[in-house]
Amino acid sequence: MSEPHRRRAAVTGIGVVAPNGTSTETFWKSTKEGLSVLDRVTRDGCENLPLRVAGEIREFDPSAAIEERFLVQTDRFTHFAMAAADFALEDARLPRSDTDGTPFSVGVVTAAGSGGGEFGQRELQQLWGKGSRFVGPYQSIAWFYAASTGQISIRRGFKGPCGVVAADEAGGLDALAHAARAVRRGTDVIVAGSTEAPLAPYSVVCQLGYRELSTEDDPTRAYRPFTTGACGFVPAEGGAMLVVEDETSARERGAEVRAFVAGHASTFTGASGWERSRQGLAQAIKVAMDEAGCVPEEIDLVFADALGVPEADRAEALAIVDALGPHGGRVPVTAPKTGIGRGYCAAPVLDAAAAVLAMEHGVIPPTPNVFDICHDLDLVTGRARAAEPRTALVLSRGLMGSNSALVLRHGTTDASR
Repeated sequence: MSEPHRRRAAVTGIGVVAPNGTSTETFWKSTKEGLSVLDRVTRDGCENLPLRVAGEIREFDPSAAIEERFLVQTDRFTHFAMAAADFALEDARLPRSDTDGTPFSVGVVTAAGSGGGEFGQRELQQLWGKGSRFVGPYQSIAWFYAASTGQISIRRGFKGPCGVVAADEAGGLDALAHAARAVRRGTDVIVAGSTEAPLAPYSVVCQLGYRELSTEDDPTRAYRPFTTGACGFVPAEGGAMLVVEDETSARERGAEVRAFVAGHASTFTGASGWERSRQGLAQAIKVAMDEAGCVPEEIDLVFADALGVPEADRAEALAIVDALGPHGGRVPVTAPKTGIGRGYCAAPVLDAAAAVLAMEHGVIPPTPNVFDICHDLDLVTGRARAAEPRTALVLSRGLMGSNSALVLRHGTTDASR
């Protein structure tokens, strides 16, 4: 084991289950091409609700990926998490810990905002429609936002440090940062990320109180941040899991180091007005860069939070310039989530996955459905842009006032940087 103070947190595996692809390969292909899959909501029970457009996953069969004994006790959001974790671990070429004798070296960290709404709704319908004897024992755990961490660790035999981050939508980035810090402090591997399933009728009704939610019924106009037509965001389901591990251990077993989690910071500015997020987000960016040991000019690419609310978009655009100075108006900015929806805690983790892939492939994915930009940003639209990004900045804000920034560096970045 390498000395703790020299340990670097490396990303070695990526697993994705998203509206535009139920594998990392299909997700990246769609993201790179700027494909928008936003469409009318088709879930049963949602037909007459004000939410008209969302990012649904329509080609995912949980029974093909997860054993029956786990399916019956878990919600859709945990099905996504278990499948994505499997993809990430396979991508990292990690053996099962319960067979290689090192279960205490692997932990799990997730974040979730909506929890198991679909499972909970089904059980409540059973309760009020048939009686208490028709409610299963798993109702007590399947809805819980910590369920994914628990089920992944149980199913895979992981007995290392596990945790759940409850920090608003920005918790997705915080989970990755928590994983990186655990690795730096001595844990070999952390499986980290977030998945969401907020499109059951009960979950949708709970979201209708968000004034930022778009109720536009045209999929091409429902989610257009940084434009004059911005009218809110549309929700999405799915998410991503990443394998974060000690660089030295990864290289010793021949794993590919795809990126480094180099810096992170978070702030809280409350839910009393989006203009306040400007200062909080700028501060998070500055501290994250300090931790990463980089200056503004080294940031090659920004994945924006992109809420789609005029005052929030303005605050974010100004925060980028506040933190990066003149470079903030020149650095390429993108928001691929406009093509798949904003998946709450899962949204920034999908952005982090896309950032790693963008650095690997030398291309910046575009921002679908966005053309008439009304902010002083170099927003990548239309088609992907060829580039050689070495350092990416991923931003996230929560509806309740959390702000987070994560700095990722290319996997070949020298340790002295």
